[in-house]
Amino acid sequence: MSGQQEIRVPDIGDFEEVEVVEIMVAKGDRVALEDPVVCIESDKATLEVPTPVAGRVGAILVSLGDRVSEGTPLLVIASEGIPDSPAEGAREEGAREEGAREEGAREEGAPISEGAAPESESDAQRSQAPPPQDFVHSVPREKASGGPHAGPGARRYARELGVDLAGAEGSGRRGRILREDITRHVREQMSAGPRRGQESVALPPVPIVDASRFGPVREEALSRIRRASARNLSRSWLNVPHVTQHDDADVTLLEAFRRSCRERARDGNLKLSPLHFILKSVAFVLRDFPDFRSSLSPTGDALVVKDYFHLGVAVDTDAGLVVPVLRDVDRKGIFELAEELAELSQRARARRLEPADMQGACFTVSSLGGIGGRKFTPIVNAPEVAILGLSKLRVEPRWTGGMDPVAGGEFEARVMLPLSLSYDHRVIDGAAAARFTTRLSRVLAEPAHLLL
Repeated sequence: MSGQQEIRVPDIGDFEEVEVVEIMVAKGDRVALEDPVVCIESDKATLEVPTPVAGRVGAILVSLGDRVSEGTPLLVIASEGIPDSPAEGAREEGAREEGAREEGAREEGAPISEGAAPESESDAQRSQAPPPQDFVHSVPREKASGGPHAGPGARRYARELGVDLAGAEGSGRRGRILREDITRHVREQMSAGPRRGQESVALPPVPIVDASRFGPVREEALSRIRRASARNLSRSWLNVPHVTQHDDADVTLLEAFRRSCRERARDGNLKLSPLHFILKSVAFVLRDFPDFRSSLSPTGDALVVKDYFHLGVAVDTDAGLVVPVLRDVDRKGIFELAEELAELSQRARARRLEPADMQGACFTVSSLGGIGGRKFTPIVNAPEVAILGLSKLRVEPRWTGGMDPVAGGEFEARVMLPLSLSYDHRVIDGAAAARFTTRLSRVLAEPAHLLL
């Protein structure tokens, strides 16, 4: 009892048009349940797609370098569990084809007519519904009426750019709006210039300079991660009114406590850094500052407050910066955070993070403490509204007396941690930012607060 099972791209989060970087099987190979068969790579991570069935590879439907999205057919496997008789198989095959035609018609907003066939073989493949496997999630269908005709990926792309789809013309089947249609629409609007009575909002272009006139040059392609970071950072910088609050935290007691825990950490093959204690302290302070773990609603007239404490942590890799997410930091101990962050960082540097590993943060921490520097301005990771930057610890003299030096006191050597809090000024004002860094500095200065 064998039959053909089509394997498709599973749910890969908000990513679309990801590249096929490795085909791990060949036609005729036998595969076991959950064996990886195709490797795809987004701007941020690499994902191995497993097979939900055991059998033999009957056909490979993609090539290296192809761009695929959720639901794209990858290969066909001759699997178990198909009907015994040819007649029964033919009936089920006919039912599947009919379902595919109905699915395609619904997606295109057309009436379903009996005997209607897809326009071409490729159309039939696109309209065929995914097999009923738990790991595969079908792409949501567009409604036949009501608003512009566009898929969920195109709508998400339009929201990211702030584009009204009502003015875009679709080049897809039956006028469906595609990503390239949205890009073309934006370019046309910008090239058309401002309407009468409106001011131009186009940015002046950066002048093009031929650097080869002044000496030897070479061109090096940016990695996908750096290209994605450039787009995301530019979008955030242009859309979010950034302000940065700088402060210093006295972490002398915290550092002494961390050093006292090093032997116990070594027993568990762990390395404790100040970052682990800072993450725990940030989650502790965020309990009393809900605005800092919020996002602006799409309409801009409300806040979406996140009552969870998932923190993004920027990780430097050879290919660029990625931000995996530590979940439920408020519920985990220091050693647990150290173990989890080490595992995430290792997978990030090996390009083995999955899309889910980088989603769901309510606040981000970016640390340059292991490199150096005094202060910097981290860019908010929108739609989050705040990000904390950490610079290098340093020993500095601090006056123990009050503001009046005549009243007595002395200078003591203290371990100081520079803090740089960037925030979205539409949501957070300067007074709230100062209260946040002051509260965080107090918790870091007296780590016993974490026990309260």
